[in-house]
Parts: sequence; structure tokens; C-alpha cells
Amino acid sequence: MCYEPSARPPLPPIRGGAGLAGTERLVLEAADGNRLSAFGTRAVVADAPGLVIMPDVRGLHPFYRDLAIRFAEAGVHATAIDYFGRTAGLGERDDAFEYAPHVQQTQPETVALDVAAALSHLRSAAGGGATRTFTVGFCFGGRNSFNQAAANHGLDGVIGFYGRPQQMDRDDRSAPVVLAAGYRCPVLGLFGGADPVVPPEAVDGFERALAGAGVDHELVVYPDAPHSFFDRTAAEHADESADAWRRMLAFFGATA
Repeated sequence: MCYEPSARPPLPPIRGGAGLAGTERLVLEAADGNRLSAFGTRAVVADAPGLVIMPDVRGLHPFYRDLAIRFAEAGVHATAIDYFGRTAGLGERDDAFEYAPHVQQTQPETVALDVAAALSHLRSAAGGGATRTFTVGFCFGGRNSFNQAAANHGLDGVIGFYGRPQQMDRDDRSAPVVLAAGYRCPVLGLFGGADPVVPPEAVDGFERALAGAGVDHELVVYPDAPHSFFDRTAAEHADESADAWRRMLAFFGATA
């Protein structure tokens, strides 16, 4: 698990004119007919970018519904998705959800189909009518978010928090270091320097892969931050979380 059940996203810096226009529990349909739960928010600001939020292994946990609201408050239309429509059906993903068997059944191709469904919603009038779109993910979702840069989504950028870029074994062909050569949009990676899941050499390898492929990127390592540092309850890492917010909001603007 990426976050403790009590974790909640840090509050964003609020820009002038930002605000929450609305929230909605959604059921989206992917191109293969899969129906998936999602939670959508809309920002008040005109010409706001759109963002697909890709959760950790728990799926559409309250942390990510809260995060979608925070993004809308900061001027970004956001839709958080659940990965497990194909294997667990629709419904809530609370702290008792046994996610491991469902995570093992996810496939990169079907995750990309679900992301495409969320992007279609964000680009529609109901989702905010976004003309600039991005993904952000955390841990399991961080790796998946990075790899949406290799899908045919027409994205303006991808963001990953502490997603493993390295190969987990020699047969791991979905590692970001492997797929980086096919990335088609800018990448922002945010990592903890005290994270054993993503050691420094893994970030260095991802840096080399992105640079070698000519992909516009920024990889940030917060030296003393652990895995899952982006958490309102982790007051000791408030500075790192605030910096991550600033970098994300700048990233949305930098690729406009």
C-alpha cells in the first residue's frame, strides 16, 4: 500500500480566480466496453487544463477523491479513476478492499483504455472541455502515469510520484526506462531520496533513458523524503509537498 488509511493530500496554493465548480461520481466506459468508477471535479477558471488522477494500488480511495477536489480548487479539471472495473466491478474502494489480486490482473493496455475514457470525459463539456490534458499518478499509478506518455492519448504531459521507473525483473517490458524511447510528451517525476522502493540509481537510469530519447523532462528528488511523502498528515514533509504542488501547477502552464 502506498498511503496509510489516514493520509490525505496536502492543500494546494490557491491562485486568483480558482475555485470548485462541481463534483460528480461517474461511471465511464472504455473502448473495450469496460465500465469503471471515477470521480470528476471541475474548476471555475476559464480554459483550465484537464488531469487524470491515477491512484495507488487501492484504486479510487477517498485520498484520490479529495485530491481531485484540491486540483479543481487550484484551477485544474480533474478525474480520478478506479483500475478494477474488469475484475471487481463498480463500487467503493474502502480500507477493507483486498486490492492485491486485482492489481495482479491489471494490464498496461487496459489501464491505457481506462485513461482514454477519462480523457474523453475531461475533453467533453461535462468534464470541463479541457483542451490541454495531463496525467498524474502515485506509486503503482506513478509508473502507469509515466507510461501514458507512450500511449496515443495526445497528452500535454505526465507526472509521476514515486513510481518505479526501473525494471522489476529482466522480463519487465513495461518499465518506464524501457518505454521512455517512445514517450511523446514532457515528463515530471517527483521522488523521495529516502525511498527504498525507488533508489537513486533507478532515478538516474530513468534520467539517462529520457535524455537519450530526447524527451523533455524534469526529475526532482527530495533528499530526506520517504515514499508517499505527499501527505497532509506528514507535517515534517510539508515543504516538499508545497514544492511539489508548485512544480505541478507550473508544469501545467509550461506545456500550454
